[in-house]
Amino acid sequence: METINLLPADTYIVKNATILNVESRLVLTKLYQPIIGSVAISLYFTLWGNLDTSLTSSVEYTHHNLMAIMRIKLEDILEARERLEAIGLLKTYLKKGNINNYIYELYSPLDPNEFMSNPILATSLASNIGKNEFDRILNFFKVPKIVLDGYEDISVSFGETFEVTDSLNVLESKDIRKVKQIDLVVDEKIDLNSLLSLIPNEILNYRSITKDTKSLIYKLAYIYNLNEDELSELIRNSINEKKIIDKDLLRNNCHNYYTFEHKNMTPSLIYKKEPEYLRKKVGDVSKKAKLIYTFETTSPYDFLTGKNKGVRPSKSDLALIENLMLDYDLTPGVVNVLIDYVLRINDNKLTKNYVLTIASQWKRSNIKTVEEAMDICKKENKTKNKERVRIIKKEKKPEWFDKNIEESAASLDDIAALEASLNNL
Repeated sequence: METINLLPADTYIVKNATILNVESRLVLTKLYQPIIGSVAISLYFTLWGNLDTSLTSSVEYTHHNLMAIMRIKLEDILEARERLEAIGLLKTYLKKGNINNYIYELYSPLDPNEFMSNPILATSLASNIGKNEFDRILNFFKVPKIVLDGYEDISVSFGETFEVTDSLNVLESKDIRKVKQIDLVVDEKIDLNSLLSLIPNEILNYRSITKDTKSLIYKLAYIYNLNEDELSELIRNSINEKKIIDKDLLRNNCHNYYTFEHKNMTPSLIYKKEPEYLRKKVGDVSKKAKLIYTFETTSPYDFLTGKNKGVRPSKSDLALIENLMLDYDLTPGVVNVLIDYVLRINDNKLTKNYVLTIASQWKRSNIKTVEEAMDICKKENKTKNKERVRIIKKEKKPEWFDKNIEESAASLDDIAALEASLNNL
C-alpha cells in the first residue's frame, strides 16, 4: 500500500455509518481498549464527538485541531487511526490535493456475544488482560438467569393489540440508519484454494462455502498458527452428512487440536506483542528507549527466531515461552527481556530450570513492563559482578597481602631491572 504523509493542515470530515449509543461506549472501553490501547479509543471517542447534533456527519476540521484536542503528536494519531481501521471500527477515505482531504467513517463495535465468538478478538483480549480479568468481564456481559418455575407467558401479540389498515404507505427504508459493523480483516497466511484442493469434492460441496466460512477459516489459521495440511485435515473432520463445513465443529476441532499439541495452553500467545497500555510512551530517542521499543514491538516467537539467526525455535523453547506467559503471567515484552538476559549470561543456552527460577523471582516482584524487567536485570548483574569481584579477591590474594614486609631501599640494579620490565609491557 502507498504511504501517504499525514500533515497537520490536512482536513477531515467524520461520517457516521452506524448507530452509536451508551452500550457502544461500554463495549469499546471494556473489550476493545485492552487490545488497541487507550490512544486509539480516545481517537474514536474524539471523532464521535466531532459529529453534529444529528450524529450523522461533522463539519470540516484540520488534523492540527485534532492534535490540539488530544494533545498528542501527529504520528500517534496516525498509529491510532490504523489500529481502529485494523480492528474494524473505522474506514478512511482520501482525496489527494495540495491539501489532502480525508473522510473518517465510524462503524459500531461488535456486540459482546459477537466479540467473544470471534476467536482472534477473544484470544487477544484474554492474552492482554489475563484469565481472571477476562472471566470477570465475561460475567459482566452475561445475561442473568431468571427462574420462571411456576410462571406462564401471558404476553399479547401485535395483532391482539393493534389494527392494521390498508391506507398506510410503505416507506423506503434502504437509507435509514442501522447498526453497521466491519468484519475483522486478518492476514491471509494460507492459500484457501490450495487448501480446499486437498479435500475431494465427494466429501465437500464447494458451493456451500460461504464468505463467512472463508473468513472463519482465515481467522482460525491466524489464531492457531495452522498450515494448509493441518487445516485440511481439521476441515475434513468438520464436514457434516450434507457435505457442508460445520463451523462450530471446525472451531472446536481447531481448539482441541491446538490444546492437544500445546499441552492445554492458550493459542498463539507466543506470537503476541506487548500490550499497548504497558508500553513506554514514544518520543524518547535514547539507546535504551530504542531497545525498549524493540522488546515491546516484537513477539517472543520472532525475537527468539532472530536470536536463532532465522531458525524456528524448537518445540521445547516454544513451550517454555508459553509457560512463562501463562503460568508466570509475564507479558510478551518482559519474556523477550528474560530470553535476552538468560542467553547473554548463560552461554547462549535457554536452560528451562534456570529460566523458570528467574521467572519466579520476577513474578514475585510483580514485573509488568519491559523497563522494569531491564532494571531488575541491571540490578541483578551489578550484584553478581560485586560478588564475582569479592570471590576473586578472596581466592587470588597476592603472596604479600597478609604479610608484614620490611621496608628497604632499592638498589640501583633493582631500579634498572624494574624500568626494563615496564618498558617491555
